[in-house]
Amino acid sequence: MANLEALWVAGRLHPGKAIVASTQAHYTHQRLSGVMNLEFETIPCDWRGRLDPAALERRLAAGDVGTVVATIGTTATGSVDPLPAILELRERFGFRLHADAAYGGYFGLAANLSAETRRAYERLRDVDSIVIDPHKHGLQPYGCGCVLFRDPEVGRFYKHDSPYTYFTSGELHLGEISLECSRPGAAAVALWATQRLLPLVTDGEFARGLAAGRKAALTLYERVKGDRRFVTAAPPELDILVWAPRAARVSEASARARRLFDEAARRHLHLALAELPVEFFDLGRMDQDRPTLTCLRSVLMKPEHREWADRIWSVLDEAATASLA
Repeated sequence: MANLEALWVAGRLHPGKAIVASTQAHYTHQRLSGVMNLEFETIPCDWRGRLDPAALERRLAAGDVGTVVATIGTTATGSVDPLPAILELRERFGFRLHADAAYGGYFGLAANLSAETRRAYERLRDVDSIVIDPHKHGLQPYGCGCVLFRDPEVGRFYKHDSPYTYFTSGELHLGEISLECSRPGAAAVALWATQRLLPLVTDGEFARGLAAGRKAALTLYERVKGDRRFVTAAPPELDILVWAPRAARVSEASARARRLFDEAARRHLHLALAELPVEFFDLGRMDQDRPTLTCLRSVLMKPEHREWADRIWSVLDEAATASLA
């Protein structure tokens, strides 16, 4: 719903112009653009799963782009689009820039981001709209997502007049600047109470938990990368790790990934499967007989995962030995 509101406002401000996002952006953007009858296009990614600025520049030069969506933490790999480069393009082409930080927004508090990723977070204040969803890392149930607009004047698109609503002030009211019109207050109170207990400060317990999740992902990445049985993608930017078993062909590696997935589950290590472009992986001499690789995906979201890294690797090693024999 938060992304819907951002794209709805973008469509009102740039009617008839396209919305573009990376091929790894969340599917919601294409779906919602269809709901609102807005043209939507995808932009290729680089080998790290991030929107490619050169490809974006070529599309912008062709004209008729009204809005660019930058993903701050893709749900497949946790990749963060290069926001500084996208903002430079905005200076030249004048599009509206929406940041979908539903997954990765909270990581601006983490102290152990790479320098490049940190620069992207430092520029979030310059986007036109941003979405964040506390059900990802904010310890909340569904229904707490929100969209923030840099320019409060976009509230004019929400204004309405009906005989059964009234407000005690002439200023825009949170009760009227929402496409949903009414939302449950319990969710807001739950979020408020959680943030009172775990304040959103860079050196607080909540921020340290985010950093611990990223540390766990990096620790497991180094284990996987150092094992010749596996191939890896780029190092995790946030807390998501993707990898696959090594094989002579991509199709064979994909089949091995599914077998490893099953063996890990039998040992109560529950991974995920993802289908990603072969360009994301360091495949060496592997025969690329198909354009995508079925890989394993793990989200090290809990602070405890850092302490469990050795145990996770031990179970993964057992499962790999059994499935790849």
